[in-house]
Amino acid sequence: MAHTVRLNNAPLFASTDLDEVREQVGRVFCAHRLDLTGDPDLLAARFNSAQPGSVRVSYLDYGADVRIEPGELESFYLVQIPLAGRSLIRCGSQEIVSTPSLASLPSPTEALDMRWAAQCPQLIVKFDRDTVEGTLEQMLGERLAQPLVFDLGLDLTSGWARGWRAMADLVVAAAEDGEGLAAQPLALAHLENALLSSLLTMQPSNYRAKLSAPRRPAVPKVVRRAMEFIAEHAHLPITTDDVARAVAVSTRSLQEGFRAHLGLTPMAHLRDVRLARVRADLLAADPARVTVTAVAARWGFPHQGRFAAAYRNRYGQTPSATLRLA
Repeated sequence: MAHTVRLNNAPLFASTDLDEVREQVGRVFCAHRLDLTGDPDLLAARFNSAQPGSVRVSYLDYGADVRIEPGELESFYLVQIPLAGRSLIRCGSQEIVSTPSLASLPSPTEALDMRWAAQCPQLIVKFDRDTVEGTLEQMLGERLAQPLVFDLGLDLTSGWARGWRAMADLVVAAAEDGEGLAAQPLALAHLENALLSSLLTMQPSNYRAKLSAPRRPAVPKVVRRAMEFIAEHAHLPITTDDVARAVAVSTRSLQEGFRAHLGLTPMAHLRDVRLARVRADLLAADPARVTVTAVAARWGFPHQGRFAAAYRNRYGQTPSATLRLA
């Protein structure tokens, strides 16, 4: 099946030399064993890779049948999405046949052994292990008692995973574009945080049940402190985890506190604060020198349609009408 080569603007190498392929891929991921298991003449590796924010995205195609044995990944998590063909993935005691409908999510503390069939290019999303575990600890409000281990298969036909794949494609598109979303660190950071948070809360793992358990809501004093933190840091790419850490409660407790006492999430409150900052800037701006798009982007609103709708719902007028009032 034909597929689109991704990240053409970020090529790392193309080679038919097995040793070079092994070395170059290992520089981005980790040292590993790489063997040809089929026709050696088919080897025509292509590796594109970019990191627009905290998440690295890569396109990797060996062309030939290969066996890849990195052992334990140790320092990172991967989501590997075949764009065509299939691959046999073994990680610890789990084993799947990965296809464009079933991605693989190997965990770094489990031994990994993979056999990619010829013509099985993959889109790979790489998360730093410290970031993943730190986010999970913040969501739980406690240190991890054991390493996080996901179910190996990620069913891309399920509702939440289709949305996750769409977000991953946005990160890839940002890396390919080099401008747009990639030039808006606030918006990109929120997107990457959503990618990780949805994996932690939706993909089965040895911590999913604990994440789903109800927790005591944050008390009003903590909510007020969180609101103050958001107001002071609204110009930065903060996440719910950042706010929870600043006020010393778990992410889930903070979320439940906001819902109980304000009827919204911390990020919804942050959006409202930023909308208010946009309005203040528009009212103080020179319409001949300032555009709505520039002000919105400065406050983390890269999608003009959604921003304009949110602004109109909150203030009863369009952003451009506010600017004309200036």
